[in-house]
Amino acid sequence: MKKIKSFMLATMAFALAAPVFTSCGDDETKVETVEKIIDNIVSEYSVNDNMVADQKAKSGKNTAVLLVAFGSTWNNAFQAFDATKKAYEKAFPEADVYLCFSSDICINRASVGENTDDEGKIVKRDYYEPRYLLHAIGAAKYGKIYVQSLQVIPGEEFAAVVASVKKFMNNGFLANAHLDDKYLSKLAEDEAIFLGMPLLNDSIEDINEVAKQLNEKCKSEISDGVVAFMGHGNPDKYDTFKANIRYRQLETALQKLNPNYFVGTVDMENNYKQDVMDRMKKKGITNGKVYLHALMSIAGDHAHNDMAGEGEEYWDEEDPESEDNSWFEYFTNNEYTPVVPAVNNHPQGLLEIPGILEVWINHTKNAKFLEDAYHSMYPEE
Repeated sequence: MKKIKSFMLATMAFALAAPVFTSCGDDETKVETVEKIIDNIVSEYSVNDNMVADQKAKSGKNTAVLLVAFGSTWNNAFQAFDATKKAYEKAFPEADVYLCFSSDICINRASVGENTDDEGKIVKRDYYEPRYLLHAIGAAKYGKIYVQSLQVIPGEEFAAVVASVKKFMNNGFLANAHLDDKYLSKLAEDEAIFLGMPLLNDSIEDINEVAKQLNEKCKSEISDGVVAFMGHGNPDKYDTFKANIRYRQLETALQKLNPNYFVGTVDMENNYKQDVMDRMKKKGITNGKVYLHALMSIAGDHAHNDMAGEGEEYWDEEDPESEDNSWFEYFTNNEYTPVVPAVNNHPQGLLEIPGILEVWINHTKNAKFLEDAYHSMYPEE
């Protein structure tokens, strides 16, 4: 790690040497700031390298599974991630299983304890970015690596997972860092690094299986009213791989099982809560119960606030179509009776549904080698 820090200091010092008009004091402050940034980065790598090295030494296993989630700050979500990790350890007894967050905001807020448990106790959790865990897994020289996306659709967040794996295979996290290039080359030659796809990767097989599992879970509710699922989605300009279509496809598959299923999002054009209600009304559903479920891996801020939020803070009478209005209040104020099914006082996420978690696990079991990952970022001329 000392070699890394020296290299990074030299690189950033060179950048600081560009012609600028500052006082000596300003330059000293800049150097101190750079050193703090580098110390934090090196510390993150060191913590994870030691953690993973200790785990590998303890288990003696040569396979690693890295689960990559966007993240959350809610304790019920932490518990869902814990249960998911245990399920993976059972499904992959030959592997050490690790879990990381791709969201810096979630990582930072989880570490300071943004939320509490059900008894009001502040809960703090330490999670790390994929780059740190991948670096540590590489430093420990696991012979086989599975990276599993816990995203729902193969969209923007999944693209970031792919980029992380490619950067790892190109030894790119620390710009000529100390990972062993021969080891990375062997991973590529042996086709020993695998990428597990998001939940709704396949437009037919995955869509139909998830629809089947959701219908099984909600069969009593659908006989009593409407069931509406709230996914995340991406704005059109960020619709990576055009993945938003999966929400439409899932609604179509669900409606083949029962016409009273609907799928909307918080961030996909023409598929907000208003659009869901419009589709309901076109089918003659103008009142009655609407059961609300999160179509997300865990039930975090979106599920608790955007979907299930109750009270004045979640409803703006002067702007009924505001995106800040919760689904619960929106349907309430449009003459429906929304219901948010809960387990232990919280909505559930998809990872908490055994049949759907099994879809993710099967994606890992059937994961493919990330084709040409070693050269795809920096191709040889």
